[in-house]
Amino acid sequence: MKSKEASGAGILIAVEGLDGSGKSTQAHLLVQWLRALGAPVHHTEWNSSPMVKSATKEGKKNQRLVPETFHYIHAADFADRWERQIEPLLAVGGVVICDRYKFTAMARDGARGIDQKRIEMTYSFARDPDLTLYFEVDAEISLSRIMKGRPNLKFYESGMDMGWTDDPVESYKKLQGRMREIYGEIAESGRMVRIDSNRGIAEIQKNVRRIISDSIDLSNVTLIEADDRRAEIHHYDDSTRMRYISPEGYTVLRHGVDED
Repeated sequence: MKSKEASGAGILIAVEGLDGSGKSTQAHLLVQWLRALGAPVHHTEWNSSPMVKSATKEGKKNQRLVPETFHYIHAADFADRWERQIEPLLAVGGVVICDRYKFTAMARDGARGIDQKRIEMTYSFARDPDLTLYFEVDAEISLSRIMKGRPNLKFYESGMDMGWTDDPVESYKKLQGRMREIYGEIAESGRMVRIDSNRGIAEIQKNVRRIISDSIDLSNVTLIEADDRRAEIHHYDDSTRMRYISPEGYTVLRHGVDED
């Protein structure tokens, strides 16, 4: 049964998951599929506000972000994207795909000790998505995908800012374990749909499309004309590069985005 109908309010779909869960690859494939169908789709990523990301990058480079500032600087980034990218597209009936939403803050900041009620209050300006897909992956698979993509874990990505241990890998496992628990609680509350992300790319995408088809009614979306649709897909392909590491492990290379 279709649970959401596209209207003047637009359709908001978010993807969530641990680093290495494959959610970004799946988000890009989802965007390409929806655009091929003719839907007017906008794709936006976590920590990508032109206004804020330079300050975030500088703070991370100098390791100056404590949990409180980590929380608020990412909230400022999200608020800017909500006002400039997400809300305007929804207002005209567009489909917005968010690679990470406020649930990322609930997981990452919550794992660093920020109270969940405070996080919810900080992000209260943004409504819940019409559908949130949670790509659930085993911690060891997540780590192996990350390590195959590059030799070292980043400081904040591994949770080294928390001082739990001097070993980045052990710190990473601890942070991801805490995040996985929080994500699990959110999914249990019904705010996210779990997807087994331990499987191969094609199988996961097939499941994603099935869930979208079952959950979202796109029949009222004003479709893009065929010529414009081809131009949109071509432009999107030119701005996106994917690098597959193995049939099950993969990373997405994106221009100018520092996600950790």
